[in-house]
Amino acid sequence: MMNKISTLAKTLLPHQHFDALAVAVVDFKTKQFECVEVTNFENELVVSKNPKMYFDLASVTKPLTNSLSYFLSSSVYTPEMVLCLNHRGGLPAWGLLPHNGWKEIINSYSIKESETLYSDYSALRTMLEFNKKSPVSMKEVCKEVWSKETIYWLDLPSTLPTPQCGMRNGVPNYSEVHDPNAYTIGEFCSHAGLFSTVNGLAQTLLNYQDRTDFINQTKADLEKHSHRFAFGWDRVVNPKETLAGVGCHAGTFGHLGFTGTSVWIDPVLMRASIILSNGTKKYWYDKAGLNEIRRSIGELVWSI
Repeated sequence: MMNKISTLAKTLLPHQHFDALAVAVVDFKTKQFECVEVTNFENELVVSKNPKMYFDLASVTKPLTNSLSYFLSSSVYTPEMVLCLNHRGGLPAWGLLPHNGWKEIINSYSIKESETLYSDYSALRTMLEFNKKSPVSMKEVCKEVWSKETIYWLDLPSTLPTPQCGMRNGVPNYSEVHDPNAYTIGEFCSHAGLFSTVNGLAQTLLNYQDRTDFINQTKADLEKHSHRFAFGWDRVVNPKETLAGVGCHAGTFGHLGFTGTSVWIDPVLMRASIILSNGTKKYWYDKAGLNEIRRSIGELVWSI
């Protein structure tokens, strides 16, 4: 199966406006994974089954921080925090935040039950509330589960290889977080900022499941209601058109990242599809090629 994924990646990557792609398939039943990394730097197509590139996970950070902290320390969470975790707390979706005073801005909003509005502000509010109530910070709680190759960007050694992820001040960005608020804030944030190799992320998900059984808990919660999010994980709404790829079951859940990353987990197959890319290298607004890759690889993953 990984040979088919490698072939597909080699076929599709040269036609993209980005040049790095990594894929992993995680089997939670056997607690094993397979992965491949394909790069096209300077028109040299290289395939490796020993991935080394550290990708900016973007919003895939959220389920590895807010969601993970819920499963590890659910007693800390109030009903209002759960609303924010699931983007139903009534906070605005997004806005540029300053380095000084950003916490006061996020805390200024009243939490009130609302319709789902996917919100970085809600993600940050979840973290701030957690850090107020927990004797251990969210970062320290979650680090117990992250693999050694899942690292917050401020802790990322400059010697580790990262693909270019956009530009900052006219200079190619290789190791700094792409998200402007995470960059400006300059400290740990739960909405964006984690970097990882694809194999490191696969191991993190195995650790996550081993510690919390989050897959079955999320599946059960999604079956209870029709809201989009469960414990911070996003549900597949239409299995026939989803970016997760045709073939996954209706209870599949996961998360997308703006930089071209995604994680999808089918709780029936007990299998995860991980796709990492530097989709924001150039034309961040053009997602057509990236979404073709997401759907095509996902379809292969679910067809095993």
